[in-house]
Amino acid sequence: MKALMFGWEFPPHILGGLGTASYGLTRGMWECGDMDITFVIPKPYGDEDRSFARIIGTSQVPVAWRQVDREYVDARIGKLMSPELYFALRDHIYADFNYMRTNDLGCIEFSGRYPDNLLEEINNYSITAGVIARTLDFDIIHSHDWLTYPAGKHAKQVTGKPLVVHVHATEYDRSRGKPNPTVYGIERDGMTHADHIITVSNLTRQTVIDHYGIDPSKVTTVHNAVVPLDAELLAIPNPRQTKEKVVTFLGRITMQKGPEYFVEAAAKVLRNCSNVRFVMAGSGDMMDKMIMLAAERGIADRFHFPGFRCVHNAVGIRTIRHLAAGSHADGCAINHIKTERMRRNPHERYQDRLLGHRRNGRRHPFHHILPRDVQTAPRGRSGRSSPDNMGQSRTESYRHI
Repeated sequence: MKALMFGWEFPPHILGGLGTASYGLTRGMWECGDMDITFVIPKPYGDEDRSFARIIGTSQVPVAWRQVDREYVDARIGKLMSPELYFALRDHIYADFNYMRTNDLGCIEFSGRYPDNLLEEINNYSITAGVIARTLDFDIIHSHDWLTYPAGKHAKQVTGKPLVVHVHATEYDRSRGKPNPTVYGIERDGMTHADHIITVSNLTRQTVIDHYGIDPSKVTTVHNAVVPLDAELLAIPNPRQTKEKVVTFLGRITMQKGPEYFVEAAAKVLRNCSNVRFVMAGSGDMMDKMIMLAAERGIADRFHFPGFRCVHNAVGIRTIRHLAAGSHADGCAINHIKTERMRRNPHERYQDRLLGHRRNGRRHPFHHILPRDVQTAPRGRSGRSSPDNMGQSRTESYRHI
């Protein structure tokens, strides 16, 4: 089966969990066998793992005709796309886009990030999707998250091939029930035109059904999974233990992830225990607010903000002793599972578990740090399916469609 996938991130150049999830899902499907996958992203860098998927960058897809020879194309983009594919795509330009800002190859430049003109880039991405869909041979279309829904819809309209949209998160969850109407509209339009919808959790599935008005029969949950870590990483020794405990928030510092709960919980913990330090590893639009909140609560001297790159620092992960998850949508993300695998011997019995801070108060944050008389609820455990099972589930969804 041949799948045309549209995504916005792909390792090793990632800005959040979307790229990591897309990588794991795609590789898991390929390992199930009988899958030919083309993965489209806005801006490839040339160092992506292409062993299980063909990577196409929309930054190399021509939308305006330019009279160039093979040698010139090879010199310009040969590390990212073959001249043969470039010329094949050029032969399928379907409209006059010369009014748009293009480069010497007739291609639209993409940032590969989430710029201020993100909606413009999403629209441009969907234009290039029309060229790609007219050029390639495939059986099914798969769009990862709302940024690529218009591209998937366009490809479906051009070819008539079935469309699967993958809901990694919803605007309803990201905004805590106050969605941006433009983003919400893009999401709902993509879901409405999809032949099938895959969600990453049952909670997200229910959100799609309840708040986007989607027929439950076309929504399936396929949980995320993580790829087993290399033995080289697992062999990194744990640093020497200190008397202080370290509690880490790992992920994007955005509204959806509930970072303010982590800071407020930290303030409560420090009123009972003084030998605890807190680390908020990641980045996001709420970072400055969290720095100010920590200062307002008088705990800035016990709080650290190392930034996004710390998330991928293997030695740094080994220093994490306790991990907190405060997301509004899902209590446990891929980074949390990978961190547990990184900092634990796979044969070692867990001495502590992933921590969950829920709005309904059923679980107390950092219960195993607090004195027993302060604890209010038992520990909880989170799980994820294996990459192979996850890939098999998605492949079965394709065959069903």
